[in-house]
Amino acid sequence: MKNFESKEDREWKAGEQGSRGAGEQVENNNAQSPIPKTQLLLYLIPIIGFFPSLWTLYRGQASREQLAVSRLSITLALTWLLGYLLLSTGATTSDFFSLRLFILNSFLTSGYFIVSVWLILRLMQGKSGRLPGFSTLAERMFGKYLS
Repeated sequence: MKNFESKEDREWKAGEQGSRGAGEQVENNNAQSPIPKTQLLLYLIPIIGFFPSLWTLYRGQASREQLAVSRLSITLALTWLLGYLLLSTGATTSDFFSLRLFILNSFLTSGYFIVSVWLILRLMQGKSGRLPGFSTLAERMFGKYLS
């Protein structure tokens, strides 16, 4: 490879090797780096994280952990959206139950945000980002079609 390197590159590498201590090792740039936590945390942001999660599943070029968190994020968002729409529709069409359905709707939305924040905190601590019921549901729903 020395034939293809410029003189400046060779001098720079020689100076760099001379400045290294005896115990230091050269980092391997080809080594696979771990998944950045910020990318996994982005997937779990309520409502907004749905779009990068969908893009990750659409591409299909991600690690198992990224795919699992993306599936979970999409499942949570779609479940919340379906419940939100059904409760809102029921509240607008009903005279007697409208206040109760709006309250249930706010509980559902608050629950979605709290679960998302809880999962973000679990990932920041290095723990698993799985929910027992929703993770298996996400695997069944999106495992076949989107990965």
